[in-house]
Amino acid sequence: MSGWNWTRAPQAGEITLGLVGDTNIQGRGDPASAFMEVMDTLHDLDLLMGQLECPLSKPSDDPLAPDISYKKGWKHSDPLVAEGFKKAGFKAVSFASNVTFPPAVAVETAAHLDRAGIAHAGGGKDWAAARAPAIVESGGVTVALLSYTSVFWPIEQPATAKTPGVATIKGHTAYQPGRRVLEMPGAPPDIHTWADPDELAAMVDDVKAAKAKADIVIVACHWGVSSQEEHVGYQTEIGKAAIDAGADLVYGTHSHMIGGVELYKGRPIFYSLGNFAFDWQKMRGRNLDGLMVRCVVGRQGIAHVGLVPVRRNDDNNIAVLDPHTPEGALVVNRLSELSEGLGARFVLRGNEVMVEADSQVVSVA
Repeated sequence: MSGWNWTRAPQAGEITLGLVGDTNIQGRGDPASAFMEVMDTLHDLDLLMGQLECPLSKPSDDPLAPDISYKKGWKHSDPLVAEGFKKAGFKAVSFASNVTFPPAVAVETAAHLDRAGIAHAGGGKDWAAARAPAIVESGGVTVALLSYTSVFWPIEQPATAKTPGVATIKGHTAYQPGRRVLEMPGAPPDIHTWADPDELAAMVDDVKAAKAKADIVIVACHWGVSSQEEHVGYQTEIGKAAIDAGADLVYGTHSHMIGGVELYKGRPIFYSLGNFAFDWQKMRGRNLDGLMVRCVVGRQGIAHVGLVPVRRNDDNNIAVLDPHTPEGALVVNRLSELSEGLGARFVLRGNEVMVEADSQVVSVA
């Protein structure tokens, strides 16, 4: 089996960087089997990164002592799963999320990833470890990955100066009565969200520090509303702040749905890459789609951004969904709808959906 035939080849001094969304592997004899349909495509990438949505810790079989007390039916993934990610070619993963719980699991997951030789960001023994970038290099190009979650259990889970956990950017929510509430009792409220100023400022500092060490900085954000395609206000605030600080690309996870793409100052914010491989039993048969993003990057920045849809098949293995097919075209068209007014347009050239600036959008700053 050969890898996907991407249209834009890297030039001298450039490498290919692949990004995928929420990835959860469990209950398989061979963890790498989840990637069997895309293995050659993944191996063709110089650097592969994505969201590890499966903390690495022996899962509990005791119903009275579940892996996560507030998430019914959740199972962590056996530490051997790290080898599956290694076989697939992952060089770095983000893992700040609501399922990296209890806090000690962040430390354990980091240790298992270290043993597998996979760089990681988003969790660790304390705040400094959780906020530290994963830095990887290929072909003379250095890439830093930072990871944060705005979806988390507020007690214990955030890392502190002296306790383990994950890197967080807290979001705040306010509900305002809708304009028709006096006329129409029961009308839904207007919802306003914003990022916590102190935690947002800490992220900005992290991005600036990472940019001093790497040619390319990627920021992964676990955010948004589960099973909702549309993004909310605080996500835009965080994404733009990251790019203002020097990030070259922001990708989002958690909603398990494909979200819109914004081009801000010429740099992409993928509000949600959707699901990649995902084995958790409650996700079987639903939220099947995601995006595989492929960037061509060099020491001066990102030269090209392209993507293809991906979908889990009847065996729950992830596979590329050809954008030329009716099913693939539907995904791309929906992505275009979700991105309306955000400065991005999607053009199918060859076998690749190019992410380009929408000239009809005057300004997205």
